[in-house]
Amino acid sequence: MYPDSTWLIAVAAVAAAYAIGSLTSAVVVSRALGLPDPRYAGSKNPGATNVLRLGGKLPAALTLIADVLKGTLPVAVAMLWLSGWPLMAVAAAPFLGHLFPLYSGLRNGGKGVATGLGVYIALAPPVAGSLVATWLAVAALTRYSSLSALAAAVSVPLWSAFWYPGSTPLLGLGVVLAVLLVYRHKDNIARLLRGEESRIGDKSKTA
Repeated sequence: MYPDSTWLIAVAAVAAAYAIGSLTSAVVVSRALGLPDPRYAGSKNPGATNVLRLGGKLPAALTLIADVLKGTLPVAVAMLWLSGWPLMAVAAAPFLGHLFPLYSGLRNGGKGVATGLGVYIALAPPVAGSLVATWLAVAALTRYSSLSALAAAVSVPLWSAFWYPGSTPLLGLGVVLAVLLVYRHKDNIARLLRGEESRIGDKSKTA
C-alpha cells in the first residue's frame, strides 16, 4: 500500500503527463514552419510520417523528437518518486494524451508510436531498444511505416516480459499500449489488406 502522499503525487503527475502528451507536436511544428495542418492534409494523421510527406525531413525530425520527449520527460521525472502501478499510470498518461488530446476536444490525436517509445526510453530502456530494432527490421524488409509500427506494437508485451520477467505492472502497461496502438492503426490495417498503403519514401500516395 502506498502512503496517501504518494497517491497525491501520482494523481498530479498523471494530470501533468496527460497535459504534456496532449500537445500535438506535428501541429505545432507545421504551424511554425508554414506547412499544412497535418490533421487535415495528407493522411490526416498528426505524426512524423505524415509531416515527412507534407514538409520533408526537418519538420518530420522535429515532430519525431518532440513526440518522443513528450513520453520520456514526464516518466523520467515521475520515476524520482513513484514505482509500480502509480508509475505505470503516469507512463500511460502522455500516450493517452497524444491519442486523445485535451486541447482538441479528445479528437484528431496521433497514433502514439513515438510517444510510446519515449515512455519506454525512460521506463525500460532495453524494451525501447528492442522496439526500435523491431521497427527497423520490418521497415527494412517492407518499407511500410504502419506495418513496422504494428509489429513493434504487438511486441511490446513480449519484450516487456523478456527483459523484466515477473513485472506485472510493466506487462500490464505493455498490453494496454499494444491494444491501443493496434486499434489506432485500424485504417492502416485495412489499407495494407487492400494493397493501398503507402510505403516509406513514396510521395505518390498521401494515405
